[in-house]
Amino acid sequence: MSNNNNYRLLAALLISGSILTAGCATSPPSNPDDICSIFREKKGWYAEAKDAEEKWGSPVATMMAFIHQESRFVHDARPPRTKILGFIPGPRPSDAFGYPQALGMTWRTYERSAFNYGADRDDFGDAIDFVGWYNNTSARQCRIRSNDTYHLYLAYHEGHGGFNRRTFRNKSWLKQVSKKVSARAQRYQQQLNSCESSLQRRKKFLGLF
Repeated sequence: MSNNNNYRLLAALLISGSILTAGCATSPPSNPDDICSIFREKKGWYAEAKDAEEKWGSPVATMMAFIHQESRFVHDARPPRTKILGFIPGPRPSDAFGYPQALGMTWRTYERSAFNYGADRDDFGDAIDFVGWYNNTSARQCRIRSNDTYHLYLAYHEGHGGFNRRTFRNKSWLKQVSKKVSARAQRYQQQLNSCESSLQRRKKFLGLF
């Protein structure tokens, strides 16, 4: 085989490897209902979630439950388009995007406030840091305990001003969603209690390199 053919084969293998790696990095977890499975599958996610918890005081289980509800861990998730005449695709209801389904304006506020300029909504580390920052802000501005997932999610959905005005009061559907998010956070925490020691050991081991 000629050198040119060797170079072409090597280039093809490198490109294929890059595509496969990118696909694995951005695909949703195979078992999003099990936080231990998520963190074992997605290398680096536990460390990033733990860093956000230590930085903002928001429990890992709560932040992960928020992301599950908002995007099911789909990195480039967007709200579904509206329908014109019932079947013609129309505009999206908002510019929410990424793991946290953060609005563009809210994301820019986060970048300035957290000094995380250039952060991306489709990057898991940035996304979970955003959720931690938002919950920390909710705790301060809305006087919500950091482990009160139910009310934190109401504030996440309605905004801090909306929460303080109690705009959620007559939204029974939203209260049901908040209950579901709170229940998921509790399950995630129970699961995490059974595997966190091994995740911490792996985090320390990887930190050596």
